[in-house]
Amino acid sequence: MSAAPPKPTVTEREARQVAEAARQQEWRKPSFAKELFLGRFRLDLIHPHPMPTDEATQRGEEFLAKLRDFVETKVDGARIEREARIPDDVVDGLKELGAFGMKIDTKYGGLGLGQVYYNKALTLVGSASPAIGVLLSAHQSIGVPQPLKLFGSPEQKERFLPRCARTDISAFLLTEPDVGSDPARLATTAVPDGDDYVLDGVKLWTTNGVVADLLVVMARVPKSEGHKGGITAFVVETNSPGITVENRNAFMGLRGIENGVTRFHQVRVPAAHRIGPEGAGLKIALTTLNTGRLSLPASCVAAGKWCLKIAREWSAAREQWGKPLAHHEAVGSKISFIAATTFALEAVTDLASQMADEDRNDIRIEGALAKLYASEMGWLIADELVQIRGGRGFETADSLRARGERGVPAEQVLRDLRINRIFEGSTEIMHLLIAREAVDAHLSVAGDLIDPEKSLQDKAKAGANAGVFYAKWLPKLIAGQGQLPYTYSEFKQGVDLSGHLRYVERTARKLARSTFYGMSRWQGRMETKQGFLGRIVDIGAELFAMSAACVRAEHLRVRGEHGREAYQLADAFCRQSRLRVEELFGRLWSNTDDLDRKVVKGVMSGTYEWLEQGIVDPSDDGGVWIADATPGPSTHENVHRPIR
Repeated sequence: MSAAPPKPTVTEREARQVAEAARQQEWRKPSFAKELFLGRFRLDLIHPHPMPTDEATQRGEEFLAKLRDFVETKVDGARIEREARIPDDVVDGLKELGAFGMKIDTKYGGLGLGQVYYNKALTLVGSASPAIGVLLSAHQSIGVPQPLKLFGSPEQKERFLPRCARTDISAFLLTEPDVGSDPARLATTAVPDGDDYVLDGVKLWTTNGVVADLLVVMARVPKSEGHKGGITAFVVETNSPGITVENRNAFMGLRGIENGVTRFHQVRVPAAHRIGPEGAGLKIALTTLNTGRLSLPASCVAAGKWCLKIAREWSAAREQWGKPLAHHEAVGSKISFIAATTFALEAVTDLASQMADEDRNDIRIEGALAKLYASEMGWLIADELVQIRGGRGFETADSLRARGERGVPAEQVLRDLRINRIFEGSTEIMHLLIAREAVDAHLSVAGDLIDPEKSLQDKAKAGANAGVFYAKWLPKLIAGQGQLPYTYSEFKQGVDLSGHLRYVERTARKLARSTFYGMSRWQGRMETKQGFLGRIVDIGAELFAMSAACVRAEHLRVRGEHGREAYQLADAFCRQSRLRVEELFGRLWSNTDDLDRKVVKGVMSGTYEWLEQGIVDPSDDGGVWIADATPGPSTHENVHRPIR
């Protein structure tokens, strides 16, 4: 057996090539969001609103009823927050209920729920304790069940899925102390040795890792004779010799999650436990996340609904200057934002989830947009609730309770939601990921024109292809349905939503034109214009949310479920969203991006170091910025705590 290779060093271009190779390269199915970024408003792809089958609905509702009874009688969210741990009996109860097998097929002992009811369950349980929502979603959305469902062999499914459905907890291990959003530098190795692979390395932020029985581990297989090599996915038994959970990490929020540091030293993993071929690990991870990311919007919907409830009750009870708090415009606007945005978040989450269940559309952009938008807007909703609550919003629930008031954990919700803007793709990474997919059509026809390594012959061929594409595409961006006054008239039901859909259609064309202008202006430097690309994506996210809100309102009206009120909320949301869109368009071309880069150079060169004077730094002087992750035996006590 050969020694583990040194930690890989890669250039920026090599890192981009690794990420590009892991992308799904083809679009075999239609995508509403992809069309939106190209200036084509395909309302037919989302309207009428898709719905679960009657059988799926019945199965889902029956489980939700059991889950509601369980969380109402067995889950004490305040206790989980205080003790920073989910009690074992709660975990055992969830296992007995089948909550760990919600997305696993019934033939493997799971409940066989679709994404819609899986997310409704996460919303329900997450409202009782966000830590439980994370436990269940990390296990099923990105842990062992989902990669095996998509890429596992029949033998792997038969072996592991029944365990995941009822008894075993799983975790997903990709991040390392020195590797975050740049997996090209992955250092954990899996060296072939006969019928096994031998794993060495350290994984960080292993959600569920402290209590997991099974792990999905991403490791680099060295290229050798008979081995393609590359980043590869494995199912690993946590009780294997050489695995040590060295630390249970603590965070500002989600205090009940079991997140740790896991070291692998000469851990033998059978080749039969490899998921897919060698080198397919990143593609497996990214494909898994296409739907896996939808669990985060579910937690944001839960928070939005709760924030709305508390804002309503508190603002009616609290009086200032002779009238209830809600009747003051400064507070009322915050309540309106919370209500309208919560409606939109649920619309986006349900629509994307049902599209995932139907599998008629490619939802890689929709899922990413849902995660991005929900994590950003959910944080704003919680922040507004804290502001509405004033000093009580900053006070902990235990403190409020101790002095005789209702224990409202507003500050906890704010802390718990903050991580959603970071994990499973930070906002900054999501901007780049979505932007890459949004400009895919352009790069497919004109990419060689801006690639410095392509030959003149390749550039000439690309130029001809680009000329044909843009000659057909650009004229279609001039006029469309959004300029006709009576289009989308079925969305005019007392409250008129048709104008918002016409706005989306017109604005989608404007967005596509702006993207084209940016590519024409910066060409190969476009990928460095992260501020511009982020605003393009944020505009697309707002347009997607507006579309989902209008479609949901009409869907509820047709079904006789609060249709009039839904139209009012959709109208309020769209009007608020349009203001944000117009601001984003203005900032596409009028911004401080160039000045910001100059300031950053000054900061990093020490030019402004004088500005840091007059304080003391409370952080440790002797600690390193990034912990040493050199492979080798562990020197720590194993804090792995399986729940049986």
